[in-house]
Amino acid sequence: MNLVIGSDHGGFELKEKLKKFLQSQGHAVADFGCYSLDAVDYPDIALLVSEAVQKNQYERGVLIDGTGGGMVIAANKVAGIRAVCAYNEFTGRCAMEHDDANILCIGGKMLGELAAFETVKAWLVTPFGGGRHTRRLGKILDIEKKYSKAPY
Repeated sequence: MNLVIGSDHGGFELKEKLKKFLQSQGHAVADFGCYSLDAVDYPDIALLVSEAVQKNQYERGVLIDGTGGGMVIAANKVAGIRAVCAYNEFTGRCAMEHDDANILCIGGKMLGELAAFETVKAWLVTPFGGGRHTRRLGKILDIEKKYSKAPY
């Protein structure tokens, strides 16, 4: 799979390990930063990764910050992005099966290395469930369309 990954400083160390793991599993992985432990603003990285996934330059994206919470908020501001924060194998699997998530967000300070690997791996190998989930995603798209022109 052709993937893109990004992190802020709170997720940098896990991003480096996860990137190597994903490459060892046969995935192509583009790294959109950050590239050190120096502080960066997570919305900047979330926007880069989200726009690349939105434009179909990559099949899916992974975002890592300290908790996963900030990245998921920022990523979901980009139309067409369905980012989910996952914290174990079950939530990684549900992110795909139920939500057809094209970006998975994880917390670099919340998950150990092996748990992160299993969470992302479950998300990557799980197919979208369709059925009732398709109907629900349609409702989310309706919300996105309704508010995409809202003044903020």
